[in-house]
Amino acid sequence: MTGRRRTRSTFLPGLLTRHARKGVLSAGTAVACASLLAGCGVVPGATGDVGDGTITVMTWAPQSTKATNKPGMPAFAHAYARWINAKGGINGRKLNVLTCNDHNDSVAAAKCARRAAKENVVAVVGSYSQYADSFFPSLEGAGIPYIGGYGATNAEFTSPLSYPVNGGQPALLAGLGSALAECGPVALIRPDTIAGDQLPPLLDSGLKASGHRASNDQRAAEDATEYDGQAERALRTTSTDGADQGCVVPALGDRNGTFMDSFRRAREDYPEVRTATVLGSVDQTVIDATGGASGPYEGSYITGWYPVASDPRWDGMKQVIREQAFGDNRIDPADAGVQTTWIAYTVFRQIVESLGDGEVSADTVAEALDDGLKVTTGGLTPTLRWRFQDKLAAVGFPRLVNANVTLQVVREGRLVSARKGFVDTTRTLENADVNY
Repeated sequence: MTGRRRTRSTFLPGLLTRHARKGVLSAGTAVACASLLAGCGVVPGATGDVGDGTITVMTWAPQSTKATNKPGMPAFAHAYARWINAKGGINGRKLNVLTCNDHNDSVAAAKCARRAAKENVVAVVGSYSQYADSFFPSLEGAGIPYIGGYGATNAEFTSPLSYPVNGGQPALLAGLGSALAECGPVALIRPDTIAGDQLPPLLDSGLKASGHRASNDQRAAEDATEYDGQAERALRTTSTDGADQGCVVPALGDRNGTFMDSFRRAREDYPEVRTATVLGSVDQTVIDATGGASGPYEGSYITGWYPVASDPRWDGMKQVIREQAFGDNRIDPADAGVQTTWIAYTVFRQIVESLGDGEVSADTVAEALDDGLKVTTGGLTPTLRWRFQDKLAAVGFPRLVNANVTLQVVREGRLVSARKGFVDTTRTLENADVNY
């Protein structure tokens, strides 16, 4: 582990009641207030309506950056709003979606959150950002719930105003580690960032649960244009004369393709080595672009949060795309960001419906969730319910309520289910050697 500053949970029971939450400002929030009095002057629970029964929410994600990009998430959010409004809105209320580009930058992420507070949004829904330390202070100060974030940061599983719909990288990596029990040596190639520092102990928790030794941790620049050195080192580390093939696990997000270009060139000088990764780093589009059945991902195990894109449980999301976003190439139904946004808005719709004719505000939305509202997603996740501290609080993830993953494999160039149903990684994560 590095000497970087860690985000440690301050998830105390006394801070969690909705009454206490209204009156508590963190030190980070106080700084945000000093720089933007108007944003922090929003009273928690102030309505997000614009005067005509409209409900205003925000979705943000990085776009047009040199590293991770998720343009499909805000694009799908707009498509969802058009679709739901064409059906009369939610309980007769029109849905207004604001979007923001966080530019994969901490300053821009903070600006998105301050704008959300200034615009009095009732929730931030289905968003992606690696800079939770920058955006959560403003959201918490304004009492705005963060529903269905991508799961890219530890804070999404610790903030009392976060309501994640998946298990983020913790569940994906723990599940992948368990699936690699038959591999020889395992090398993890991950970003040399604070978020990247969280990945090795999570993968290792799954490996150790299956009786495998820990992975070889290899750091790499998040925005590199080539990874020849890292690919060469990974192959040396995992090549073996034994019967068990080594496995290389790239977890570089949008840079996985760049790594695999280097890996494909370098592997010619080494015995066959398998690859494995997590969904979000690889999808069917990436597999096709890298050669399909003859490409480097053939035979790879890939863990995801949800069923494969061909599963009929996604028909509702695909209907929205057909009716309101046909031809928008930013929106890929196989993209985990788009899928997460669909689930997040499915959750939000049920929250608003549960409020009936009552006020829809940041405070009432959070209260409905904190009071134990159960939300279903058509089988794409288990029934979701957020409690003050869930099973994984002891290892630093008190808000992680869905630790299920799916195991997929690339066969004949197609991403298909490798195992029926979900794999629950709760027990594996409970034994993870994490230190946040």
